[in-house]
Amino acid sequence: MSQEDVKKERIAKRIARAGLCSRRDAERWIADGRVVVNGQKLDSPAFTVSPDDEIIVDGQPLPKKERPRLWRYHKPTGLVTSHKDEKGRDTVFDKLPEEMPRVISVGRLDLNSEGLLLLTNDGELARRLELPATGWKRKYRVRVHGHPKERDLQKLAKGLTIEGVKYGAIEAVLDSTKGANSWLTISLREGKNREIRKVMEFLGFTVSRLIRISYGPLQLGDLPASEVDEVKSKILREQMGVAKFEEEPDPKPAHGGRGKRPVLKARTSGKKSPPHASKRGQKPSSRRKPS
Repeated sequence: MSQEDVKKERIAKRIARAGLCSRRDAERWIADGRVVVNGQKLDSPAFTVSPDDEIIVDGQPLPKKERPRLWRYHKPTGLVTSHKDEKGRDTVFDKLPEEMPRVISVGRLDLNSEGLLLLTNDGELARRLELPATGWKRKYRVRVHGHPKERDLQKLAKGLTIEGVKYGAIEAVLDSTKGANSWLTISLREGKNREIRKVMEFLGFTVSRLIRISYGPLQLGDLPASEVDEVKSKILREQMGVAKFEEEPDPKPAHGGRGKRPVLKARTSGKKSPPHASKRGQKPSSRRKPS
């Protein structure tokens, strides 16, 4: 195999690594005739490219490959996790700071859910972190109407099948009850569409608030609502297997000194942070988190 062949990669993978979209979306774009390589419009993703090939997507040159980057974002309610919404609703990406590069989300949070949403400029990294095979636990604080019993939690632990869809084992702990409502901490590894809302509704409990507080080793912590914080490259390398990118070192903190890097403020309504990390009235932990 020649050195040139070694450097070649699938066109969909290249587009995903440029941060335009996921590999699956890139394959759809190719099928729709939106991708041109060296003047040739592609109609199949079964095409490999080298570093010297000219790639045009929607009439624009493919952005230069950058080092993989990842951000924690505290999503408020009322935003759609998509780049465009057919109903004209505000999206997560409409509200990000202007200095942010183009990013995609790792998984989704629905319109009425809030909390930790991971954003990345690398479609391959997003795909890797989303896969159930990665085994990363997603943890949520959930408020429901009603008072779940131990037998309900055991049903979740065994897994449920609802309307032909099989949901894997879900860890659930009842934290507190007050009046007509209860708070639970729920952990899962799959994250199917609206999974928590559907399984709780199946058991007879309507979810009135859902806050993601962690995704694998990354914690929401005390990140204010609607704000963004970049994850350090060291975390990406040591905990997510991202190779060191020699061409571009980590940016220095904007203030030029040591310590915590500044948090970017997104363009949102400025709602207060929810009590996402509190249990039984306790204050959120002050332990330092990966940032």
